[in-house]
Amino acid sequence: MTAITRIGFVSLGCPKNLVDSEQMLATLVDAGYEIVPDHNEADAIVINTCGFVESAKDESVEIINEAVALKETANVQRVVAAGCLVQRYRANLLEWCPGVDAMIGVFDRDHIVDAMQDAPEIEGTPQWIEANAVLAARARGLSGNSEGYFEDDSKRLQLTPRHWAYLRVSEGCNQNCAFCTIPSIRGKMRSKPVEKIVAEAKQLLSSGVFELNLIGQDTTSYGEDIGYAPGLVGLLTALDSEIANFRGWIRLMYAYPTNFTDAMMEAMATLPHVVPYIDIPLQHASDSVLDAMRRNVSAKEQNELLTRIRKVIPDVAIRTTLITGFPGETEDNHKQLLSFVREHQFEAMGVFQYSKEAGTVAGTMEEDSTLQVPSAVKQRREEELMFTQQEIAFARAKQAASDGEKHDVLIDAYLGETGEGELHLYQCRTKRQAPDVDACTILMSEKKQTIGSVIRCTITDCDGYDLIARPSDELEKVVSLPLR
Repeated sequence: MTAITRIGFVSLGCPKNLVDSEQMLATLVDAGYEIVPDHNEADAIVINTCGFVESAKDESVEIINEAVALKETANVQRVVAAGCLVQRYRANLLEWCPGVDAMIGVFDRDHIVDAMQDAPEIEGTPQWIEANAVLAARARGLSGNSEGYFEDDSKRLQLTPRHWAYLRVSEGCNQNCAFCTIPSIRGKMRSKPVEKIVAEAKQLLSSGVFELNLIGQDTTSYGEDIGYAPGLVGLLTALDSEIANFRGWIRLMYAYPTNFTDAMMEAMATLPHVVPYIDIPLQHASDSVLDAMRRNVSAKEQNELLTRIRKVIPDVAIRTTLITGFPGETEDNHKQLLSFVREHQFEAMGVFQYSKEAGTVAGTMEEDSTLQVPSAVKQRREEELMFTQQEIAFARAKQAASDGEKHDVLIDAYLGETGEGELHLYQCRTKRQAPDVDACTILMSEKKQTIGSVIRCTITDCDGYDLIARPSDELEKVVSLPLR
């Protein structure tokens, strides 16, 4: 067996997992390993898995076994499984993926280099899987709960484009929604100290990042677990002050509705670098379903919250996600949800069919046949919700073009030229469009533009969800006519 020098890496799941992957990659590179894109050329493959829902589990298992199969046909000597699937299913993983050589849980990513080494003193498959963050902190000589989020995200090999990045402010969640596996995987909420977040933000901004997307399972509860009284308002204020030296955008993701205060809205409305955009997963709009989901919020409270947000934050874009087919959801509940979507006219929305997850309260409910929603009904309800949202989004895009709205757009990627070669095409986003999850703005420009730059544009047309724009200065050119 030759020494392991080249590593292939697969990152699955959510942005929080992506940040873990970026940190593990940086640790491997610092240790002298080469990261290679072609897994046939790799000596080892790391799969940072997702285990949030059944479909994600199945995808992770399939990719791990594909990597294991390369031991027979390529250079691969070692396959390492990391992340949420390992944390959640540690007792089952070797049965599903018998060729795995090492396993790393969500609190132990700093052992990624150890996983590349032979460990003859360990019988069986080496595993670094602390049961929770408190035990992981103690194993590193830290004081447990008082440390909050003890891991270091400051050095990462960025996988997003250079000009935007995810900035994790917390990990874990205390909400205990009936359908969610996050508390059992990632544990209770742990906030990073604000000074660490600001230092990480400064490092990202210095490297060329323009947009910081704040992530955590429950960003509106930031600071509660570590006794940081200013909370999210204090964090946004500190970050806004830091960005003032660099220019840039701050975008808030994963806000929880029960903790969204008027002070948070005022901060978002007044801090110049915080964009008018909120990702606030609401899940449902029927009191009976919200109660069954253990969301700790009523339909009336959600309606009032959305009304206040739109009143306080000018031109705000609200993104939400909903679950359809939750155990016990009736046709009347579904109609309430449709009416809710029509009333609040979300700028962006995603819908997920309920998936039974072992170990959750809702998973137990699903075992009652009288509460199960048939798959065909889930499919129909999802389609009705998304068609309703499509009508809203298409109408809003058409109106933006009709009004000739003007926006600053962040240029994400070059798409090529028009057929005639007269215009350059770019994939861009306004402040009202988040990366990877929302529609985009297609910029048509006479001049070549710089990826990662921001220019003023006018919306001239639309294509479904997407906006079509031209640089405003190109449209405002005055053509001089000869005097007669």
